[in-house]
Amino acid sequence: MTDWLSPQEWAAVALSLRVAFWATLIALPLGIFVAYALARWRFPGRQILNGLVHLPLILPPVVTGYLLLLTFGTQGPIGGVLQQAGIVLAFRWTGAALAAGVMAFPLMVRAIRLSIEAVDPRLEEAAATLGAPRAWVFATVTLPLILPGILAGAILAFAKAMGEFGATITFVSNIPGQTQTLPSAIYAFLQVPGGEGSALRLVAISVGVAMAALVLSELAARRIAKRVAGA
Repeated sequence: MTDWLSPQEWAAVALSLRVAFWATLIALPLGIFVAYALARWRFPGRQILNGLVHLPLILPPVVTGYLLLLTFGTQGPIGGVLQQAGIVLAFRWTGAALAAGVMAFPLMVRAIRLSIEAVDPRLEEAAATLGAPRAWVFATVTLPLILPGILAGAILAFAKAMGEFGATITFVSNIPGQTQTLPSAIYAFLQVPGGEGSALRLVAISVGVAMAALVLSELAARRIAKRVAGA
């Protein structure tokens, strides 16, 4: 691949893989928790939480990126505190991972939530009546049944993070070698004469990643259906 891609193109692909990996990894525990809360718990503000989770899907990505900049920028309420601790997110690849994770979070939560709702609550109740703590019931009963859903959610989130553009470029800009992810590189190549070839190669990679993610998530969804049908 290094022979097929130029150093700048390869740097964009490598950074996108890095950003998508960390965005998915960091968002996954919170995604499982939120999905379980929305699927199983009834509490005041549940619909508000559901709305907040899905808000990045509705808002223009640029708006989400700007809100991240206001919140996690060096002058923001959270970003200012992090800066004092030596952590800077704005205009860094870590900020790109944050933006990608926020944009991918709704897809992850939805996939995991659907898998949790497909599990018969009576299975969990039966384990609880035997005296098992809730955490143990989740780890031994629920988690094994929803693993395909977690996998599907993680795959979709990874693909979304790989392709995130609007929120990322607003929050961390488009700095080659530092914050220039694959979509940002495509945009940059299309702005210069003769850059169409580089853009086309990166587009091919983007399409390949997206198609692979859809196929893998579909296989995971079928695995859920078979497991539920056999339960």
